[in-house]
Amino acid sequence: ILKIGEGIMTNKITIIGAGSVGSTIAYTLAVNGIASEVVLIDVNTQKALGEAMDIRQATPFAAQTQVYAGSYSDAKDSNIVIVTSGIARKPGQSRIDLTQTNVNIIKSIAPEIVRYAPDAIYILVSNPVDILTYVFGKVSGLPTNRVIGSGTILDTARLRTRLAEYFSISQKNIHAYVLGEHGDSSFIPWSMASISSISLEDYRKSLVGDDDVLPELDVEEVEKYVRTSGGKIIGRKGATYYGIAASVCHICRCLFSSTDTILTVSSTMTGEYGLNGVALSVMSVVGSEGIKGNICAKLTDEEMVKLNHSADVLKDVIRQISI
Repeated sequence: ILKIGEGIMTNKITIIGAGSVGSTIAYTLAVNGIASEVVLIDVNTQKALGEAMDIRQATPFAAQTQVYAGSYSDAKDSNIVIVTSGIARKPGQSRIDLTQTNVNIIKSIAPEIVRYAPDAIYILVSNPVDILTYVFGKVSGLPTNRVIGSGTILDTARLRTRLAEYFSISQKNIHAYVLGEHGDSSFIPWSMASISSISLEDYRKSLVGDDDVLPELDVEEVEKYVRTSGGKIIGRKGATYYGIAASVCHICRCLFSSTDTILTVSSTMTGEYGLNGVALSVMSVVGSEGIKGNICAKLTDEEMVKLNHSADVLKDVIRQISI
């Protein structure tokens, strides 16, 4: 995925949308040195210029990343394009109306950006992310492995954060996932959750020589925490952007890596778990070529019902919108 220009290895990322999410992603990419070149594109050109200037002036204290505002043509030779454009739900607006509005935005963006960056891997971040991932793939004509939605990667991070608090253990030792829609129909396949290969149910029983008594895991509380975290943050500060920015930057880091990583990102299903015609999150192998494959890990009968329900919820929305 690395491109060579004038003898220098470059990682170029274009971000469409310079709002709170887009600009925070750009800042995080720059200060962590994930990209050597970051382009910000927004219909509000002054906002994009201001954000790029502010971030660029932070680079002397971090990685030497080129950050600038531009237009679609500046996306040429991008390795990755991140799409954050969209509007938030307005009072009284139905979910379908909001979805159609953001679908229309994606439909207007897709042909313009793909014309200049036909070989890039695209990451959809705007909500409803699963619907927009499916739509972008349809209207762009790009292979499904190069159209990735941020999906439930942030939900999964929230889950691991809560479990780490419960068990007083590093998040790196926790392997648990949120699958399905990035929304109300998402679910946690508890049958797959473990701490260092030990099931959550057995972990407490396996502890020897630890005087601290771990509380019983309240599964319903954890599920509620994961599902309501976004709404609580929005209610308290107006928007969420740090968590999603870190999540998207992690996806980019994995795409630039020579080692594949398993992530719960959204992609259009092509028969996985018997699903087609919908994008949602399952465990995906992500590497330099985008999504190298999806993992159909064994689920219980109850978990399969939840996955199919999530797919049905999304398909119902797809039927009601104009693509």
